[in-house]
Amino acid sequence: MRTEFVRSLNCNYARILLEEKPEEKRYQYCILNRGGIRGLLPCSLRYINGEAYLYYDISSKQNIKQLFGGRCITRSGVTDFLWSFRQIEQELGRFLLDRSNILWYPEQIYQDLESNVFSFMYFPYHEGDSGFKELLDFWVERIDYDDEVLVDCVYQMYEQYERNGEVYLQAKIYEDAKKLEVTEGSAASIKAVDTIYPVGKPVELFDEEWRKAEGEKAESEKAEPDKKKHLFSIFEGKKKKEREMRNNYRQSMQESMNGYAVAEETPYEEEYGRTIYLEGPSEGRNRKREICTPEGRILAELDRPITTIGKRKEEADIVLEDVSVSRLHARVVKEKEKYYIEDLNSTNGTFKNGLQLQPYERRELEPEDEIRTGRVLMVFR
Repeated sequence: MRTEFVRSLNCNYARILLEEKPEEKRYQYCILNRGGIRGLLPCSLRYINGEAYLYYDISSKQNIKQLFGGRCITRSGVTDFLWSFRQIEQELGRFLLDRSNILWYPEQIYQDLESNVFSFMYFPYHEGDSGFKELLDFWVERIDYDDEVLVDCVYQMYEQYERNGEVYLQAKIYEDAKKLEVTEGSAASIKAVDTIYPVGKPVELFDEEWRKAEGEKAESEKAEPDKKKHLFSIFEGKKKKEREMRNNYRQSMQESMNGYAVAEETPYEEEYGRTIYLEGPSEGRNRKREICTPEGRILAELDRPITTIGKRKEEADIVLEDVSVSRLHARVVKEKEKYYIEDLNSTNGTFKNGLQLQPYERRELEPEDEIRTGRVLMVFR
């Protein structure tokens, strides 16, 4: 499912191309176009050059793939996410919308950085994969592996979803999420959580299915200890890979700080009548790039793979205290020897040499390029 990002007036949108012309008078399209459903991104159906698109308003929000791309997801982050979705489920039931049409892909789930509220994309009459497996893979790559409770909880979700699919999301996910509320001092200090029953299903039937699921879980834990050990080995492998990446990055940084490698010296023999050209070091080779003010004051050395620009001190590497700058406005990405400026769905836009970038668009930087974030002008050198 390809998502494009466009800017229109003062709003940013994520849009999805529909393969077929939709029946726009059907209930789900009508109710989405009406709007006002808490937890869902505002959505509208639009036609451009004869093709139908779903436009989702993502202004002032960040998708979690970008937001957590370079940092660990903590226990509280997973808990906030699950309880946000729990509240949205109640809204879906109130409007008689099918929960299987929620998209779980990390790049299609958004969070408001001021309120920390999550917003989801609802795709009417969606018949394909919802993306929950991709979300679990995303968590596996980025959760805090020092938190054993969190690791065990995500493992349970991973295992249960592989075994039961979408049924698990309806019956068991919130029960597993309760484990995240356990404090270190007391295993009994779990917050009271009201049970959500699927719309239209009798409570007695739900409870019977729940007990059956619990019995199956107990049997599976006895019969399949090797599977649990195997999944934990996957998690340990992820953790080991993360350590190796950090160590390799640290080592490469130390090597770059030690200066240039020096070739072995060769004795110089004087020869008359022969001109010898000595090649000096290239000025641009291995040079550390910088972000500066127009006057030349260095704001940051680009000595890391990602340098974030914004006014949120907890997240930004270059903090710009200007009302026109978003909390997470843009970032400079280093790939091999090239640098790129990327807009992070900013409100007032990111400009390279006067040309505005679309949300999440990335453009290559050259020395002396001007970067403008909102009203703040900077120079790449």
